[in-house]
Amino acid sequence: MKVVLASKNPHKLVEIEKILAPLGIELTLESQLGVDIEVEETGTTFEENSLLKAKTVMEATGLPALADDSGIAVDALNGAPGVYSARYGFDDTLDDWGRLLLLLKNTEQVPDEKRQAQFVCVITLAYPDGRTIQVRGEAHGLLTRQAIGEGGFGYDPIFYYPPLGKTFAQLRPEEKNQVSHRARALQALYQRLKEDGDADK
Repeated sequence: MKVVLASKNPHKLVEIEKILAPLGIELTLESQLGVDIEVEETGTTFEENSLLKAKTVMEATGLPALADDSGIAVDALNGAPGVYSARYGFDDTLDDWGRLLLLLKNTEQVPDEKRQAQFVCVITLAYPDGRTIQVRGEAHGLLTRQAIGEGGFGYDPIFYYPPLGKTFAQLRPEEKNQVSHRARALQALYQRLKEDGDADK
């Protein structure tokens, strides 16, 4: 099955390709089809934004489209940055590193025992016939007080994952692809596809 990834993020493409490799799904970027869509993420939940992106790209390409909306939610900040993780601070001069530093600054006064956080990923697969599949994956951990590790991207260096005793940025890609929020959402998607007969068994 050929599926369009509704994203321009090369990191996401690499991560998702590795996890979907056994599914028999041919993943292609929208740009490879000559499509360049900027979807305005007007939703207030990961579910709303994921569906919005998938449906928009599906309608533009005529192919099944897979979109994810993901971010980090910090308990002490009432779930922020949440759906605004990629726009945290709403400052166009901030890059990923700048947003990471802003989150550390905004949690300076949060004590160690209250630094719980979750990475959340909601994936939607929208079909041209109107069907949709939506799944959610979460990884629970703690916010560190400084960046640790050289790998990953985004907020990975400040997300400590207790079961492995490392931040996401310290994990090898194959380790992260077993436990990450995106991996868990994709594993749930695989089960749904298998049940529906849309994936290679």
